[in-house]
Amino acid sequence: MTKEELIKKLGELEWEDFEVKTAKGGLPKSSWETVSAFANTFGGWILFGISQVGKIFEIQGLLNPEQMEQDFLNTIRGGKFNAFISSKQQKFKLENKTILGFYVLPSKYKPIYFNNPKNTFIRRGSADHRATNIEIDAMFRDQSYGTKTNEQVEKTNRSDINDTSLQQYRSYMSRFNPNVSYNRYTDDEFLDKLRVIEDGKCTYGGLLFMGKRESIERHFPDFRIDLLEIPGTSIRDAEISYTFRLGEYENLWDYYFACFNRLKAKVDVEFTLTNEGFGQELSPGLTAIREALVNMLMHADYFSLAKSRIRIFDNHIEFYNPGGLPKPFEEIKSKDLSLPRNPIIAKLFRMVRLAENAGYGFDKLEQAWLEYNGTIPEYMIEFDSVVSKFSVKEQKEIVGFNEVLLDINEALKENKLTIELLQGKLKYFKDFIKLKHPSLYSKLTDTNSETDWFIFMLIQINGELSLQNIGDILNVTRRVIDHKIKSYRDFGYIIRKGSTKTGLWLINKM
Repeated sequence: MTKEELIKKLGELEWEDFEVKTAKGGLPKSSWETVSAFANTFGGWILFGISQVGKIFEIQGLLNPEQMEQDFLNTIRGGKFNAFISSKQQKFKLENKTILGFYVLPSKYKPIYFNNPKNTFIRRGSADHRATNIEIDAMFRDQSYGTKTNEQVEKTNRSDINDTSLQQYRSYMSRFNPNVSYNRYTDDEFLDKLRVIEDGKCTYGGLLFMGKRESIERHFPDFRIDLLEIPGTSIRDAEISYTFRLGEYENLWDYYFACFNRLKAKVDVEFTLTNEGFGQELSPGLTAIREALVNMLMHADYFSLAKSRIRIFDNHIEFYNPGGLPKPFEEIKSKDLSLPRNPIIAKLFRMVRLAENAGYGFDKLEQAWLEYNGTIPEYMIEFDSVVSKFSVKEQKEIVGFNEVLLDINEALKENKLTIELLQGKLKYFKDFIKLKHPSLYSKLTDTNSETDWFIFMLIQINGELSLQNIGDILNVTRRVIDHKIKSYRDFGYIIRKGSTKTGLWLINKM
């Protein structure tokens, strides 16, 4: 820290990484609380020789800075603390007086305490707080960061894996990562190679990702991923607690799809996507949201009493994740570090290309959200949690259309989509086309063909549907569908992205 940076710090109102001490009569006892707090969170500066009363600072200086430096270093590296504490030191000259500064680095051996575990402190805002037993337990878990969910779960075996989830996962991998070697293995070899099963037992990561719910709950009794849609801009201004709350799902693989389907209807209905949220046409907004969702599932502390939570407000989406970062936020961002809390879960997402790497991907996430609506996500970083907040792009509401997407998607997945259901939802789709594609709206209104409206409706819902699929749903011949698609493609209302076999149809922006 330079002298100029120090002076600037003194002008700020509140610091998370900065503390001043008068130290007239030597090192004050409160110094050790601050050392513990900085070592247990993200590090910070302790400055000796400065007094503070309210917002007023006075440079007092030190009478014997050399002795104080030795006393401080001997204490933090001696027997007072339970582990060695790394630090850097620096002297400053202000108003011709000597100021002594120590930068306490975050420790790998949390919790850091002096004399006994009750003297464990954490930093919140600009103050040191005594840690609770729950917070201390979280720090002990962080000592095994990246290894806990790799452990084998006693009294589990292959029968604790949900076969439906396994086959869905394998099907997904064969579609979106067809050349990977895992596709040629038998189920048992597949589970072993990906460390879902190890020495005949489930790993915690494998069990959480594709286990049976009853098996997961034996080890995680309150297993859930929470998602709430709240009608308001905050909890306070919401007239009711929520309009939707996600129910219980089998495992993390199922929770991913359930959460993504709710999120994609809130962020951007203009793009055609698969139900899995994967494909070349993933919009920037959904790219960012998917990154945030996968990050939350890969990096959560599943042994914490707190649970991962998504709250969808009128003007923002908030991801809360229990479990702190393994290194300071700025270091993770600047070095793009790949340090997953749950390596097996991270690899399972990565192997189906829902995560590009095992890191946090903050840069990619921020770039995509900036492209989507011109803002960058906000982060609230605590030692035991991370909150990511995405301001939602303001756009004219198409009343009811988000729910239409979800209803038709569900019916399509269950092979229960009927013409009667499409007819019941057609009004909402017409409102959507009128707002988003006015030229197409005029064309379809002129033709006044319900079949034409339904074709565009199905393309909007799932552009991967084949022409034969569309014909079967609408109970018309493939020849009729071919003719209509060719006509609208010639007019430029429909475009094809990708190959004949693996591409998708899109409504063209005109």
